[in-house]
Amino acid sequence: MSSSEHAKGAGALPSGVAPAPVTAIEKLRHRLGGGGVTPPPPPPPSGAGEDDEDGMLRMSFLEHLEELRSRLIKCLVGIAVAAVVSLLFTDPLWTFVKQPAISALKNNGYVPNLAQIEPMETFNVIWFKLPILCAIFLASPWVLYQVWAFISPGLYRRERRWAAPFILTAAGLFILGGLFGYFVAFRFGLTFLLGIGKGKDVIPMVSVSHYFDLFVDVMLGVGLVFELPVIIFFLTLLRIVTPSFLVRHSRYAILIIFIAAAIVTPTPDIFNMMLFAVPMCLLFYVGIFAGYLLVLHREHRRFPWRKALPVGLGVLLLLMGVLYLAITKYGLKIVLRWPFLTH
Repeated sequence: MSSSEHAKGAGALPSGVAPAPVTAIEKLRHRLGGGGVTPPPPPPPSGAGEDDEDGMLRMSFLEHLEELRSRLIKCLVGIAVAAVVSLLFTDPLWTFVKQPAISALKNNGYVPNLAQIEPMETFNVIWFKLPILCAIFLASPWVLYQVWAFISPGLYRRERRWAAPFILTAAGLFILGGLFGYFVAFRFGLTFLLGIGKGKDVIPMVSVSHYFDLFVDVMLGVGLVFELPVIIFFLTLLRIVTPSFLVRHSRYAILIIFIAAAIVTPTPDIFNMMLFAVPMCLLFYVGIFAGYLLVLHREHRRFPWRKALPVGLGVLLLLMGVLYLAITKYGLKIVLRWPFLTH
């Protein structure tokens, strides 16, 4: 028998006997020695940290719950740290918070003092509730970053670049809403409410806790309302709505905005409701415009800024001209309270 036939016979298996499985050592020998066929690489393990071809992270349901728990804990820790820092500035913070009440009482001819009804009332407000409210605004960028970090795994890799604009815009709008509520809505509404009993033998006695509860409702309510453009942008980013859909159904959105303004407004008059509704409508269309810019970016198109900027600049110059005319011809002056123009 020749050597080739002997090798063939030695390598042959009896009929009915299955070949032995190839071990990892034999695979390595074949790969190093060049013999045999290199087995295909094993599939990548599934679970957290696996990205698809578009960069979207795949996570199981339990991993999502664990991620949510981690983000909530980080949010609470950030708010707690900001609250501890706020405790160092309770006196100037309380001076800032009570100023609308003092101004409203003075404007209506009453004694500018708040009443303490219960022994623990002032302590709970100044040393507990007030630092937490201040911490919510101070820690809003950190909280919004945790919200983005929780949502971003469900976005494509190219859409995760919106992290910094989202955090800065959302935190800025939240703080801007709080300032609008403080300098405009809350001051005017409180002056109106305290003036209802003027001349009717009614002496207002505003307690510290009731005043602060109303203050918190307005500040947080208006701050959340100012997040409307960010919400619309996110819905567009997640392809839940489109700018054209929002424009077609804008009449329903405006109706909902006026209902929400009527609920948030601390007074029942129409003028005060308009103070809330008009900015909300403007923010609604700002959100639609931001979503439209996102759609143009997806379609690799550009907004005609060269044509739009002159129009916007013309409107701004017109408003500045009206303001200049009101100051020079009618003798109005700018003040840091609503309506910001007075004789």
